[in-house]
Amino acid sequence: MKNLILVALFAAFTLTACVVSPGPPGYGGVTVSPLPPVVVLGADPYYYQDGYFYYYQNNNWSYSQSRSGPWANLPRSHWPKEVRHGGRDHDRDRGRDDDRGRGRDDRHDHDRR
Repeated sequence: MKNLILVALFAAFTLTACVVSPGPPGYGGVTVSPLPPVVVLGADPYYYQDGYFYYYQNNNWSYSQSRSGPWANLPRSHWPKEVRHGGRDHDRDRGRDDDRGRGRDDRHDHDRR
């Protein structure tokens, strides 16, 4: 009988580790599932899953039922392990300096003396 109570308590604690409650002000009790291990964001820092919007800014996660808020902090236990940015043009600055100085002598001014 003692073992059954311990097992029930253990199950109750492990099951509550998968939900967050309460939510943002005005929502009452809210159940938010953890984010997947890898989240790929588009051009905007928003992610949508299971009826909730997740907002990533300054290495912090927030969640809301509406993209316009109100936002509540997402507990660290629900954060993804990795965040990837798929919608951004990471190579837009690559080669920016490639054309600089074309047609000029490659020597520096101090070498010309």
